[in-house]
Parts: sequence; C-alpha cells; structure tokens
Amino acid sequence: MSTIDEARAAKEKTFSVFSSLAAVVGVGITRIDSGYGVKVNLAQPPGPHVGLPDTVDGVPIRIEVVGNLRKR
Repeated sequence: MSTIDEARAAKEKTFSVFSSLAAVVGVGITRIDSGYGVKVNLAQPPGPHVGLPDTVDGVPIRIEVVGNLRKR
C-alpha cells in the first residue's frame, strides 16, 4: 500500500522506465486497493518478450492498453 506522495514521487521514474520498453501515451496516479499507485496507458500491447515491472520504487503499477490518443 503506497501513499499518494509516494505515487507522485514514482510517477516520473515510471514514465522513464516504461517509455524505453513500450509505447506510453500517458502516466497518472490511481487508487489501488486502499492506497495509491501509478497507472500507465499504452498505445499497444508490448512485445511478447518485454517484461514490464509490477512496481517502481515500491509503488504498484497498473497497466492499460488504451490505443493512440487523438483530438476530437
């Protein structure tokens, strides 16, 4: 269980880690169980041999494939 301050502190590092592994379109903070975590939105699923971390600095990560973002 992480606090919101821990999730905020891990957000930038999470973006750095994931952007080198997958097509990241967004990173934010989300509720996970009774604490907070970092949510990573991907444009497409990562390749089959890409291992994405479950945590960054002890903060849990939630991954969602949302596709490419476009203006409406």
